[in-house]
Amino acid sequence: MRPSGVPKEIPVYLFMGFLESGKTTFAKETLIDRDFTEGDKTLLLVCEEGLEEYDKEALKKRNIDVVFLEETQLETQYLLDLQDKYEPVRVMIEYNGTWKLEKLFQIRVPKGWTVVQVISFINAETFDLYLNNMKAMIMEQFTGADMIIFNRCDENTDKNNYRKIVKSVNRRAQIIFEGKDGMAEMDEGEIELPYDVTQDEISLEDEDFGLFYIDAADHPEKYVGKTVSFKAMVYKPKQYGKETFVPGRFAMTCCADDIAFIGFKCYWDGAKNLKDREWVHVTATIKTEYYEDFQGDGPALYAKEVTPDKEPEEELVYFT
Repeated sequence: MRPSGVPKEIPVYLFMGFLESGKTTFAKETLIDRDFTEGDKTLLLVCEEGLEEYDKEALKKRNIDVVFLEETQLETQYLLDLQDKYEPVRVMIEYNGTWKLEKLFQIRVPKGWTVVQVISFINAETFDLYLNNMKAMIMEQFTGADMIIFNRCDENTDKNNYRKIVKSVNRRAQIIFEGKDGMAEMDEGEIELPYDVTQDEISLEDEDFGLFYIDAADHPEKYVGKTVSFKAMVYKPKQYGKETFVPGRFAMTCCADDIAFIGFKCYWDGAKNLKDREWVHVTATIKTEYYEDFQGDGPALYAKEVTPDKEPEEELVYFT
């Protein structure tokens, strides 16, 4: 039987990041200074003890219970016990950035717990170091996030490059850059492109395809009516018709184990003669159509010419 006063759906807010990324500071400001919970019974699960500490007594006055978790305690029965003990109407989880995120999503959580927002915190001062040494971990944090906050930014922060890195694995994430003074700036900038998107005809170099894919997927309206030409590998999905194929490239988003084929649907009456994995040069006009993966309109190519081409020196493309 569900305890009285416990709602059918219990929203879960998950915020993650490495040590000193600003998770605890954000939680304290949100829970106390901004009074996010408005006195509702809230359970705060802390999976990492950082330099910032929680004032349990101050939180208790706001009807917030704090529980510190070891990784071994992140399992179904323990969470059920916490649910029965505290009967929260809201749950917030400060997740350890070195723990696999999939572990949290694979366990059976108490009935009603529903993740409604995932926020990833990044210390801009140490981001490059983590990216070079723990790239797979940091990309996992980007992939699952609804919002990504780069804090401790200054005039030397390479926002354009950070934007490209995020968009390579998560197009839908909202990006915020926060200065050392705590002032936040909603990222509404666009990726700097290596080609002139204002031209009616765009010729892509081999290494430009990854950035073209991201920008065209995010802003298809910029490309409608333009002609684009590029080298690509042929992919012929079984569900597509004989006059349709996908000219694209294999792209590396984080590491050698994380490679995906990217490209847009292309209509061409000679597609039936193409073979999977052969290299071609495509010249096509861009229109838009609905893509289920995008949950909206995305680019669709209408080929003017498709000719055989040789394999590029570098088969993989990157997003930076």
